[in-house]
Order: sequence, then structure tokens, then C-alpha cells
Amino acid sequence: MSGIVLLITFVIAIALMIVAISKWNVHPFLALMGISLLLAIVVGIPLKTIPGIIGSGFSGIFSSIGIVIILGALIGTMLEKTGAALKLAEMVVRLVGRKHPQLAMEIMGWVVSIPVFCDSGFVILDPIRKALRKKTEFSSVAMTVALSAGLYTSHVLIPPTPGPIAAAGTLGIGDNLFLVIIIGILISIPSLIVAYFYANYIGKKVKSAEDLGEDGDSQDYDELLKSFGDLPNGLLSLAPIILPILCMAMGSLSSVLKWSGATGDFFAFLGTPIMALTVGVLFGLLLLGQRKQLKHLNEMTTETLKVVGPILFITAAGGVLGKVIASAGFVQYMQQHASVLAAVGIFFPFLISAILKSAQGSSTVAITTTAGIMGSIAESGSMMAALGLTSPMAAVLTVMAIGAGGMTVSHANDSYFWVVTNFGKLKPEDGYKTQTMVTLLMGIACMLSIWIVSLFVL
Repeated sequence: MSGIVLLITFVIAIALMIVAISKWNVHPFLALMGISLLLAIVVGIPLKTIPGIIGSGFSGIFSSIGIVIILGALIGTMLEKTGAALKLAEMVVRLVGRKHPQLAMEIMGWVVSIPVFCDSGFVILDPIRKALRKKTEFSSVAMTVALSAGLYTSHVLIPPTPGPIAAAGTLGIGDNLFLVIIIGILISIPSLIVAYFYANYIGKKVKSAEDLGEDGDSQDYDELLKSFGDLPNGLLSLAPIILPILCMAMGSLSSVLKWSGATGDFFAFLGTPIMALTVGVLFGLLLLGQRKQLKHLNEMTTETLKVVGPILFITAAGGVLGKVIASAGFVQYMQQHASVLAAVGIFFPFLISAILKSAQGSSTVAITTTAGIMGSIAESGSMMAALGLTSPMAAVLTVMAIGAGGMTVSHANDSYFWVVTNFGKLKPEDGYKTQTMVTLLMGIACMLSIWIVSLFVL
């Protein structure tokens, strides 16, 4: 199969996958694997080679990013269960001040969601939001939108959140997470700025039950902190996040400066994502020991594995789809029309991810599936090669574009939409004015920033 028929087949396959997940309630793993197999047969890949293609696509993902995702999620669980996430939030409030509660909520959400899933992060930080609102009498809606936006931004852009880690690994830059983190931080700034101003704007237009005085269950901020007892030490709370980043930074510095001998080997070893995140886990264990919670380590690990298991399998299934696409001749057809693709460029992964996100609801599924479709920069037959995105920096910006699409948009088929509206005491129709609209604006702001950066570095 070749030409326009191949392109139409691909579009139908993606549409069928979206329908299976969003309308027929088929699990994303089964939908991805089923569509991959069906697509391989329809496009005429020899039957005897299909099992090998499926196996290599699946195992390749596990070998490159599986351990990294598990370690990153385990750090997040430790910070959540020990109260360290709340300590980080308190530090942000002290830094920003209580006169700007919406800014404090946005920044604390952005920090906490780097290792912690945004859904969990919102639940953890919502009591602080309510307490600050009661103390400052600021708009509840503005603070809800700001908190949601801060959490969502780092959730889709900054490792060690599983989505960005998975995308980086699939695109072939899993060993360069430090650069992904730095660019993710920079790209998140426009998103945070847009969300901040929109939160202030919509806070004047929409009123929640809290703003109307219909919710009286919130504590005062100082009373809330006392109710948690002694929180962990600030430096110890930061260590599981900061130290892995520093380790990866030293690994990158060692490579750039071409350090040799024992010193070069040591920092090259320590700077790999697996070892850097292992350092984070070790300091998480130190935090558990300081909080006398080491006895709960087994329980935390089991909980983490239950959470990341589906993500790993969905990511691996996305890798299978990417392998099938590469083997089907689709990329060769796209390369023949490179002039058309050049006009789309970095916007292509954003559009695919945004379509998947809006259709089926999960940012992680959208990110990992799109990354699988794009393939690795190391493979000449990948979509990355077809688009001319073959450098490490191009791969990093593609991760960012996929993440920007993965936040566009959050609506009724997204579990996070209901977390935000329910905890924020918002009516569903107001959720579209707040959560859905802010994620649309954030996604567009991120993508425009990525495009502008690409003009200078690609």
C-alpha cells in the first residue's frame, strides 16, 4: 500500500483508536495494541514479521524508560505521604506572601506537580487553597484556576512526571532529561503568566459556592498548618527533587567539558537519569526515616507500581504503534512530501496530541501515544525523521509540543476536570469557563513559545 491510500488508512486507524477509547470505553492499552495489529495487517506488512515488530516496539520502551518512570513516581509518593509536598507549599507561601494568594497557589502547584501527579497534587493542596481564601477573602475561583494551572503545567512539561519522561525516552533523548527539565521550566513560564491573568479575569466573572458563602468547612491557614503537626525540614523536602536535577546537570557538564578518568566516569554514571533519580529515592528514604515512616515503604512502593503500571503499558503500546507506522511505509510517503510537512513542522506533534487529549481525556495517554507515533530521532524511518526533527534539541522541543497538546483541553472526559470542579465547588458549566478555557489558553501559549524558540535553535 502506498500514496494517498496509506495516508487515509493511517487517519482512519487513529480515528478508530480515539472512538474505541472515548466512545466504546476500551482501555487505551487494548485499543493501541488492537489498532497496531489491525493497521499492520491492512497496510500489507508480511504476517511473519508482525510479531517481531510488535515485540521490539513494546520491549524497546520498557528498556529505555521503565525504571526511570517508576523511580520518579516513587519520589512523588514519598513527598506526598511524608507531608513534604505540603512543606514545599508552605515555603512557596512564605516566599510569595499572602497578599498574592493566587500567585502563591499557582507557584506551589507548579512545584509540587513536578514529582506528584496533578490529580493528587490538587487534593493535597486544596485545603491550603481554602484556608488562604478564608484568610485573604480573595476570589475562590481565581485561586482554583491558578492552582489547577500550576499543577497542570509541570504535569505535562517537566520530568520526572511520567508523561514527559515517557515522551523523552520514546523520542530517543531519555539520557538527556536535564535538558528536557530546563527547557520544560522555560516553556512553562508563558503558560503560567497566561493562566495567572486569566485566573484574575475569570475570578471576577464566575462565583463558586465558596465565594457565595455556601461552603463553610475550611479552616484558617494557620490553624490548618497546626493540624498537620510538625512538617518535614525544608531542605530535606526539596532534596529528592533538586538533587536528581543537579546530578543530571553535573553529568551534562562532564560531557561538555570532556572530563576523563575516574572523575568523568563518576559524573557520567551519576548523571544518567536512572542513577540521578536513584539519588532522589535515597533522599526520599532519608525523609521517611526522619518522619519515622520507613515501615510504610513497602506499601508506598506497591501503591506507586499500581499507579505507574498502566502508564508503562500504555507507553509501550504507543511504541508498538510507532513501530508499525515506521514499518508500513507511511514515513517514506511523508518524506516524499517534505515541503508540505515543513510548513507544519513542530506543530504536527502538538496537533496530534491535542486531538488525542480532547477526544479521550487523559493527558498521559495523549502524550505517550503521540510520542509513539513520532518515533525516535535515532531511526531514519520515524516521523521525527520525516519532519526533519533529528537533533537532540528538536526532540526536546517535540516533547514540549506534545506536552502542550496534552493539556489542550481539559473537559468533561478528563478526570482532572472533575477533581478541579468538585474540590473548587464549581458548577459543571462553570468548569468549561474556567478549567477548559484556561487549559486552551495555556496550550496555545506554550505552543507559540515553542515555535518561537524553534525559529532560533532549529
